[in-house]
Amino acid sequence: MSIREALPEDAAALAAVHVRSWRAAYRGLVPDPYLDALGTEERAGVWRARLVAPERPTVLVATGDDGRVVAFSCLRPRPDGTAELAALYALPEVWGTGVGRALMSASTEALVAAGFRAAVLWVFAGNARGRRFYEAAGWRADGAVVREETGGRVLEELRYRRDLLE
Repeated sequence: MSIREALPEDAAALAAVHVRSWRAAYRGLVPDPYLDALGTEERAGVWRARLVAPERPTVLVATGDDGRVVAFSCLRPRPDGTAELAALYALPEVWGTGVGRALMSASTEALVAAGFRAAVLWVFAGNARGRRFYEAAGWRADGAVVREETGGRVLEELRYRRDLLE
């Protein structure tokens, strides 16, 4: 496995990881019709636009030995001077293999190198697996909660925060 910065030509691979990860991780939490309707073509367009934007986020990809993208993270600055881990998704077949931990470590290193001292992320309250993963990496809920509609269901999201210099 290797980790590198994403290129515009990775957009389709990012979309595939994004959609497959959502379908596996959020089944039973997000309504099935919403998950089933997620499209990789639409997502690829979104990722392509992000990767060529002048104010593009930092997107890191983890690739397998065959060069295939198996996971990615998306990092961006926030107006308050902290950073946000806006996404960290992996193909279900690499869950539990250490790919996510390696990508989290590389993401943290990239944020520190960019001068950030703290970061936040948002996670569905009902995403027990994701919450355990983030908590094992040193992230903690800071009390902020939002409720947003996803696929016709109102879901609670919790904000997690981490001091990056720990």
